[in-house]
Amino acid sequence: MTESQILLVVIKLMKELKKEDFKLIMEELQPYDIAHLYKNLPEKHRHKFLTFLSSKQVAILLQELDTDLQLQILHKLGVAKSSEVMDLMENDDLVDLLHELTIENSEEFLASMKKEESQTVKNLMQYPRDTAGGLMTNRFVWIRNYYTVREAVDKLKAFASMAENIYYLYVLNEEKKLVGVVSYRDLLLANLNDKVDNIMFTRVISVPVDADQEEVASLIERYDFIAVPVVDHEEHVVGIVTVDDVLDVIIQEANEDIEKLSASGKSIDFQTGAFVASFRRLPWLILLLFIGLISGSIISQFEDTLQQVVSLAFFMPMIAGMTGNTGTQSLAVVVRGLVSQDIDRRTVIKLVVREFGVGLIIGIVCSVLITIVAYVWRDDLVLGLVVGSSLLLTLIIGTLAGTVIPLLLYRFDIDPAVASGPLITTLNDIFSLFVYFGIASMFLAHITG
Repeated sequence: MTESQILLVVIKLMKELKKEDFKLIMEELQPYDIAHLYKNLPEKHRHKFLTFLSSKQVAILLQELDTDLQLQILHKLGVAKSSEVMDLMENDDLVDLLHELTIENSEEFLASMKKEESQTVKNLMQYPRDTAGGLMTNRFVWIRNYYTVREAVDKLKAFASMAENIYYLYVLNEEKKLVGVVSYRDLLLANLNDKVDNIMFTRVISVPVDADQEEVASLIERYDFIAVPVVDHEEHVVGIVTVDDVLDVIIQEANEDIEKLSASGKSIDFQTGAFVASFRRLPWLILLLFIGLISGSIISQFEDTLQQVVSLAFFMPMIAGMTGNTGTQSLAVVVRGLVSQDIDRRTVIKLVVREFGVGLIIGIVCSVLITIVAYVWRDDLVLGLVVGSSLLLTLIIGTLAGTVIPLLLYRFDIDPAVASGPLITTLNDIFSLFVYFGIASMFLAHITG
């Protein structure tokens, strides 16, 4: 059935109170599909839809929705039912949800939850949201090194329904410090009487509880982990971060970088109102407006040059535009590289030299083409050489600016994405106009245009 057909069938089953048939359909759907179905339901059917779902299904549904819809559902369910659902949610997802509530509402929900679950969530809420502690869940399976494979499998079976991830079993000593890790695959291939101590990996990669979420994402990407253990300052395992949470981080960080690169500064999506979107864009644009006045002052200083050779004005937008374009391209390359690679002095030097070479090659090709165009159009070789040499220099400058500025910001622990595209473009406008008119003034007596 198509999505629209499923939607119609679900509405029909709810109207006819056929809960068993409704349940059969829900069991065939993935969590994302159930969430998508809920969002497409008319408002008048949403409450009944929730009553037809089990508490576990509602918990799964909540984890697939955005904050606004999560809060709507909690209010529809009431505190008692909501608390029951929260007990069944993954703790890391629940922490994210409670962070969006007022302190009073959050405490009300926590007070009505099971004491053990409530205390666990409170402990997780102590960590900053953009750290490993803020991402982790404490639902993982741990074993002792003296367990046999059979004992490890039995424990895995016993706790599988509670654990968020059963691909890895973490081996802890008596002090609950991490001493090894065993994968589910290792257990399947081992003899049931083998000791865990003989099959576990002792070189375990973990992250500190206060590690930045980008560092955690980079680690999981680098080693292709499905999960990574989180340890406190005494090397006690306090939780794990799973790959699905890391995917959320990657998307979030990418969106933030896009916002900064576009100089919008804050989140703007399809649902953001016109006034809100405008005020979120205005601060950067006003700053760039005043910086752009410098471009106007440069042009005014070369007013005599323009009056004598009007043809120079024709190439101004092209010079400024090309410089800004190549600078923005370099900026995107650097920002993406800073996220995915380790940066040291050798890498920086290699990158700057590479981008200089890129600017030189692009500049030569483009300057030769524009020199020919200017010469053919105005029958003036000197004008062509002025425009071509200006473009060559400005493209090199633009490429280096787009490379060096974000690297400098990164060096001083400032997010390099703040070196946004519009900012780089505006600065390159100033550089390009200064170079263009400076070279033109030097050869003014030889230009006939």
